[in-house]
Amino acid sequence: MIVKLDDLSTPAIRSLLAHHFTELQAKTPSESCYVLDLTALQGPSISVFSAWEGTELLGCGALQELTPSAGEIKSMRTAPAYLRMGVGRVIVQHIIGEARRRGYSELSLETGTDASFASARALYAGLGFEFCGPFGKYVPAGDNCFMTMALS
Repeated sequence: MIVKLDDLSTPAIRSLLAHHFTELQAKTPSESCYVLDLTALQGPSISVFSAWEGTELLGCGALQELTPSAGEIKSMRTAPAYLRMGVGRVIVQHIIGEARRRGYSELSLETGTDASFASARALYAGLGFEFCGPFGKYVPAGDNCFMTMALS
């Protein structure tokens, strides 16, 4: 598996991110939904990484710079055919490494609280993220939770 910086130009990554956006919009109340669309993911503060096995897209995730010392994980998604094969773990580990390389002192994320997000929360906790309060411009609601990791 190779993880690389993605320019979001291939149909495969665009399709996976469109699926991600549509699914989260459908299952998350609007006041708790912070999913980014393709245009937002192309912003200057965001780097999207994709995991590939040959020509097969396995998954993706993004790193958004919040401040010069803090980042946020966004748009984590494993392609349906590769769920529960460790793709998400590899991408999150890559993003953690990139955040450290950039000199960030902390890396945070927002995710859902219902059962469909349980494996994501377990993945993040298993990699050392801890639950915390809202950060940045997030507003707490019963449908979201926040996690962070100190990197220094």
